[in-house]
Amino acid sequence: MNPLDAKEIVATLGTLGVLATLFIETGLLVGLLLPGDSLLFVAGIAASGTAKELFGNQLSYTQLLIWAPIAATVGSQCGHWLGAKYGRPFFDRPNSRFFNQEKVAQTEHWLMKYGLGKALILSHFIPFVRTLINPLCGIIGIPAKRFFIWNIIGSYIWTVSLITAGYLLGERLEGSVDKYLLPIVALIIALSLAPIAIEFLKDRKKRKSTDQDR
Repeated sequence: MNPLDAKEIVATLGTLGVLATLFIETGLLVGLLLPGDSLLFVAGIAASGTAKELFGNQLSYTQLLIWAPIAATVGSQCGHWLGAKYGRPFFDRPNSRFFNQEKVAQTEHWLMKYGLGKALILSHFIPFVRTLINPLCGIIGIPAKRFFIWNIIGSYIWTVSLITAGYLLGERLEGSVDKYLLPIVALIIALSLAPIAIEFLKDRKKRKSTDQDR
């Protein structure tokens, strides 16, 4: 099984695979590359009337709506706890691409720009960010209880919206969803990565401007 392929995760491991992937992606840094957005969408399709056509079995839509937000919330809280307890030395790596003090500074800037609530809700929809922001919030001292309130709201909106979108599409395109699945998943991935690309280009332009001023 390819752990980066949402369809394989759903087809092979079912609901437990979905929940485990959500927990790992939001709670552990090893989950940076896991397919959270596309996985939730595909899981929604797997709970629809077209599920047996694509996967051979059907997931429970109700079970997904109950347990997916919980798995994402628990994972994010775990990430926050790990950051608060062990994260500062881990992110003190000047030569690391992801685990460095620049990421800590960027998180503080993002929280100041959007506020804790909006930042945590938006972060759930952005790959890499939804993994990194949880330990980073622990590192910079965001209280666990305050983090939990916005974490559970963000986790619920993220998981339920994407699962429901997949479910509704599966119900609407029953019998023909297979030919649309790959293009739609590719679109979801592209849209989720767009904010990262935009921030990267802004940062690159800013650095280039700074270098020219020198």
